[in-house]
Amino acid sequence: MSFPTEKFRNLETPFYYYDIALLQKTLDVVKVELQRYDYHLHYAVKANANPRILSIIAQNGIGADCVSGGEIQASLDAGFPASRIVFAGVGKADWEINLGLDNDIACFNVESIPELEVINALAEAKNKTATIALRINPDVDAHTHEKITTGLQENKFGISHRQMNSVIDEMLRMSHIRFIGIHFHIGSQITNLSVFRELCVRANELQNEFDARNLPLSSLNFGGGLGIDYYQPNQQAIPEFNKYFAIFYESIKPREGQQIHFELGRSIVGQCGSLISKVLFVKKGELKQFAILDAGFTDLIRPAMYGAYHHPENISSDEPSETYDIVGPICESSDVFCKDTQVNKVRRNDLVALRSAGAYCEIMASQYNCRPLPKGYFSDM
Repeated sequence: MSFPTEKFRNLETPFYYYDIALLQKTLDVVKVELQRYDYHLHYAVKANANPRILSIIAQNGIGADCVSGGEIQASLDAGFPASRIVFAGVGKADWEINLGLDNDIACFNVESIPELEVINALAEAKNKTATIALRINPDVDAHTHEKITTGLQENKFGISHRQMNSVIDEMLRMSHIRFIGIHFHIGSQITNLSVFRELCVRANELQNEFDARNLPLSSLNFGGGLGIDYYQPNQQAIPEFNKYFAIFYESIKPREGQQIHFELGRSIVGQCGSLISKVLFVKKGELKQFAILDAGFTDLIRPAMYGAYHHPENISSDEPSETYDIVGPICESSDVFCKDTQVNKVRRNDLVALRSAGAYCEIMASQYNCRPLPKGYFSDM
């Protein structure tokens, strides 16, 4: 990715910068693969809900995967048709469910009997029928960070296999529920694609169980989770969607007329965004030197929260590289982007780009320390 560094000099840092050409190229690649297999995609809004980003994705004919009422409204405002919006989440408030019902969204991904009961009651009050899928935990280890693993047998998400039949029994007694299929999401930032083969094996087994109960599944939703390359963002700007979707095509045994759905987020937007920050000071310690930026974990929290890596680039310098700890100004010891990392020699007022910041960065920003939220800028504006 190239940066218009001189143009950046006139902008107040820190800010998010989005390469719209890369976003569109990524979407074009994804659409080719979807058309190849007649698959359906719902963009995971939680990755990035910048209105312009949402609008571009909606214009490309992709649906929306939402985990809150706020995300449903943001998706509707951005132009996603309600018929392509799915709503997941372990704790859906009544007003959020009602928002989905009022707009006749495509599907509620349901995670418990109490949730089923509330959706059924709220739908009955509106004389409507809610379309639902059951989120089943397939007990597949995603081999990713413990804080973003969601598909094991017992965690707060989804329904365990042992409880599945009792949930189905309760669901079948509800008159304002229309059951269409099952939903999975085993975790995030998955780079070992063999994990998805394991998911397919479990999905085939579960389909057989639903067939045995004479409950055909018209929809299989495999969630998302496909990772990106945080260490070499230029070398692999677009994930290997061809290999990802091919795994499902080769491994799933679909029933006639069955739709296959996915909910990708990070892999769509992750590489198109960067956080641009200015160097405030270069501090030399006894054993280290620190590049102190005006961006902190209020603007990009993933390193502090997950120990995640975002590749730093000094986009103001062509000088030989030196070793730095790149840190922010927040009054917390965890406000560190990376340690002992090589970047081109850093001087005060240089601009540093923290790469692969298109997902889970702007959307997770906070105003801790009374810091203002950074703005977003776009390559075509």
